[in-house]
Amino acid sequence: MKRALLIIDVQNEYFSGALPVSYPRESFDNILRAIDVANRQKIPVVLVQHTNPEDAPTFAKGSEGWKLHSEVKSKGYEHIIEKRLPGSFTGTDLEAWLRANNIDTVVVAGYMTQMCCDTTARQAMHLGFDVEFLSDATGTLSISNYAGEVSDEDLHKAILVTQAMRFSRVLTTEEWVENLVK
Repeated sequence: MKRALLIIDVQNEYFSGALPVSYPRESFDNILRAIDVANRQKIPVVLVQHTNPEDAPTFAKGSEGWKLHSEVKSKGYEHIIEKRLPGSFTGTDLEAWLRANNIDTVVVAGYMTQMCCDTTARQAMHLGFDVEFLSDATGTLSISNYAGEVSDEDLHKAILVTQAMRFSRVLTTEEWVENLVK
């Protein structure tokens, strides 16, 4: 098994912008821990950055909210991709990069659980990659729109349950670390 850790959209928009992640509270600390462990274990880290047009209300290219969180960006990483849609494989070189590096397993961490993390995990599985989904190193917020409303905790848990049904092996960061050292 050769892994790559995908750090999806850990951008300022989720900390000081319009979409503050609220659940699980420890998600950011676990993202940082996963990066540190991956770097120590020589697991390539890929940073994914969502990009919208410069006039967009969120993730506008060049804006403060668009920038990767400074703590994540300052850690070691092998590759960085920009994406314009929820799936990290759509319109990017991610699949080619993973295949060129003989990666067969992707580890998903980042934001938001139900959007870009979920979509990327599903795409990876469809492309033949094994997927490990870090339950406490992904996160979301409460959502309310014309279709209804859902709490951050309920939304997060629903995606984890769905991921575990078919798409991913869902693990806590601690379980993932323990499996690496076995």
